Amino acid sequence: MAEQQVQPLHNEKHANIKVQNGINVDFLKSQHLIPVVAHEFARVATEFPMAFVKNNETGQFQAVAMFGLEPGENLFVQDGKWNAGFAPLAVTRYPFGLVKHPEEDQYGIVIDEASPLVGEEEGNALFEGGKETEYLARRKEALVNFIEFSRVTEAFTKHLADKELLVQQTLTVEIKGEKKDINGIYLVDERKLNELSDEDYLELRKRGYLAPIFAFLTSTHQVARLARLKAQRAEA
Repeated sequence: MAEQQVQPLHNEKHANIKVQNGINVDFLKSQHLIPVVAHEFARVATEFPMAFVKNNETGQFQAVAMFGLEPGENLFVQDGKWNAGFAPLAVTRYPFGLVKHPEEDQYGIVIDEASPLVGEEEGNALFEGGKETEYLARRKEALVNFIEFSRVTEAFTKHLADKELLVQQTLTVEIKGEKKDINGIYLVDERKLNELSDEDYLELRKRGYLAPIFAFLTSTHQVARLARLKAQRAEA
């Protein structure tokens, strides 16, 4: 895989740069988990199973979409193409990113110059006469939203963890008649959710957490889809 060359975006240095819309398949093909934000759970659930993974150093949980059943496997990339009908925000924001300035509460926009989506020939111009184009303004807004969504998702996830609603589980899938266990992931404990006091349940509703919880629970049925894709791949 080509090395990334992430540089701060600059209206003079990148005056002639254009960006094509698309997905960096080279990077994605070896990713089996990608972070997702609560705002897209309902959309993600229509395509991918979701899970929470725990950072053993910090003890923090992160919500992820599962693209494969084992590390290095992405069952939605085939023949160099992205085959799902949707890609999470963490994927679509590329080749742009935001970097926080250490001194102040300000973010700077960066671009991966080595991306196959970046060039001078095809795509959407970022600057015209030194000024940001409408395209760049939209991309920038999406990046800022993503940071905000990530903060909200962190608070959501922490609340679930604090209320002991996340439970480590082993998912068992059947691939071509063989059972396979997926370990090390956390799911929402439906039993504990149903046993919450009225007060705690109402708190979830007030915070707007019920919709993402139910979307998350629905998404787990998509594990069977991953198993099917894996079996198809094995046959091919």
